[in-house]
Amino acid sequence: MGDSQNHYEMTICFVGAGYVGGPTASVMAKYCPQYKFHVVDLDQRRIDGWNSGELPIYEPNLQELVESVRGKNLFFSTDVSRAIHESDIVMVAVNTPNKHSGAGYDLAAYESVARAIANSSTTSKIIVEKSTVPVRTAERMRFIFESNKRRPEVQLEVLSNPEFLAEGTAVQNLEDPDRVLIGGLQTPEGKKAVETLAKCYSNWVSPSRIITTNLWSAELGKLASNAFLAQRVSSINSMSALCEASGANVDELKKVLGSDPRIGSGFLNASVGFGGSCLEKDLLGLVYLCEGYHLKEVADYWRAVLNINEYQKTRFARGVVNSMFDNVKGKNIAIYGFAFKKNTGDTRLSPAIDVCRYLLREGANLYIYDPKVPAVEVMREFTAPEFNQDRIHVEKSAYTAAQEAHAIVILTEWDEFKKLDYERIQKTMKKPSFVFDGRNILDHQTLKGMGYNVVAIGKNIDEL
Repeated sequence: MGDSQNHYEMTICFVGAGYVGGPTASVMAKYCPQYKFHVVDLDQRRIDGWNSGELPIYEPNLQELVESVRGKNLFFSTDVSRAIHESDIVMVAVNTPNKHSGAGYDLAAYESVARAIANSSTTSKIIVEKSTVPVRTAERMRFIFESNKRRPEVQLEVLSNPEFLAEGTAVQNLEDPDRVLIGGLQTPEGKKAVETLAKCYSNWVSPSRIITTNLWSAELGKLASNAFLAQRVSSINSMSALCEASGANVDELKKVLGSDPRIGSGFLNASVGFGGSCLEKDLLGLVYLCEGYHLKEVADYWRAVLNINEYQKTRFARGVVNSMFDNVKGKNIAIYGFAFKKNTGDTRLSPAIDVCRYLLREGANLYIYDPKVPAVEVMREFTAPEFNQDRIHVEKSAYTAAQEAHAIVILTEWDEFKKLDYERIQKTMKKPSFVFDGRNILDHQTLKGMGYNVVAIGKNIDEL
C-alpha cells in the first residue's frame, strides 16, 4: 500500500474538489478519524475556497461539517503529486462532461489523472472511480497505468464506487446513504481491494447497504440509475401535458400512481423539466453506449426521454407567452429561481436558462431572483449576441423582482417562494397579473382568490 503518515491507519486522496470530492471527503473524515484525507485540485481559487469561511459550493450543513474536520484529518491543497504519492487509496472525482462535439463523455481530465497516478505512485494503491464514467473506463485506466508506471512491482487496482448524491441533500445522502455500490474485478486482488474500501464505509454505513458487484455492473449501475430517474420525470411531464388538455389534475394523478407499490411516489413531481449535471449527461452517455453496441432501438428509447424534457421546457415557455395574449414584448417578467433545483447554487443545464432565453427572444424584460446564484453566474448564460443584457436584471429580493411586473414565473422550488406575501406582491404588479408555477409549489386556489391569473404544470386553469 501507500505511505500512510504518522498515526493514521490509512491515507485517502480525492482528486477533484468539486461537488463530489469535497463533500464526500468531508463526511468520510468525520466518520473515519483514524484515516487521513487529502482533497486536491489544480484550481487554486477552488482550493482557497475550501480553506475559507465561504466554500466554493453551497450545500446545507456542509460549511459546519468541513470546519469540524479541516486541519485535523482533512486537508485541501493543490499538491496533487504529493497527495497521490502519500495515499493508499486514490478517489478520482474529476468532471466528466459530455463532449462539445460528437457523442459520449469527455474523459480528458480522467486520462490526465490516470497518468498523474502512474507517475506519482511508488507503492501499490487502490484507484477508485467516483465520477460517472462509461462502462469499461476502468479498462482504459489500467492500460494507462501499465503503460506509464515507473516500477513494475507497483500494483494499481481499479474499483468503481460511483456517487449517488443529489445536490441540495449531498451531506444527508452521504451520512445516510440508500446504498454504497462498489465494483471490482473478480480476481483475488480485486476482491481484496473491494473489501478494503467496504471497510472504510462500514465505519458508519450498515453492511446491508453496501452492495458489491463486478466492475462493469458498478460502472453501468450509475448510468442506469440516473436514466431511470430521468425517465420517471419525463413520464410524469408527458402526462402533465395531457392533464392540461383533458382537464385532469397532475397532482391527483401523482397520488394514483404513487399509491401503486410497483411504481412508488418518488420522482413523480411534474415540473418545467429536469436539469443539473447528472441526468442529461448520463442519459446521453447511455445513448452513446447503446449506439456503440449497435442497439439502435434502445438508444432511441432513451433519447426520447431527453426529447420529452426539451419539449416540456419549450411547452412551458410557450405557454407563458400564449397566456399573456401571445405577446410579452416589452413586458416585465419576474423570474423566481435560476438554480436547477433548491438548496444549491448550481445552474448547470437549469431549465430556467432555456425558459429565460425563450422569453428574451420574445422581447420580454426579465427580473431574476435566486437566493444562492450570484449575478455573475446568471449573466454568464446570456453572453450570446442575440441577447440584449440591458433587458436582464438580477434582483436581490423576490419583492423587488416583482415590482411593476406583468407576471411571476417560478422556475426553482425554493421554500422561500412558498412563504412570500403574495397579496403585498400583487399590489406592486401590473394588471392583469399572472403567476406561472413551473414547480407546482404554491396554493393556486388562494392565488386565484387574490386576483392572480394562475397557470400551473399539469392543471387546466379552468379547473383550478
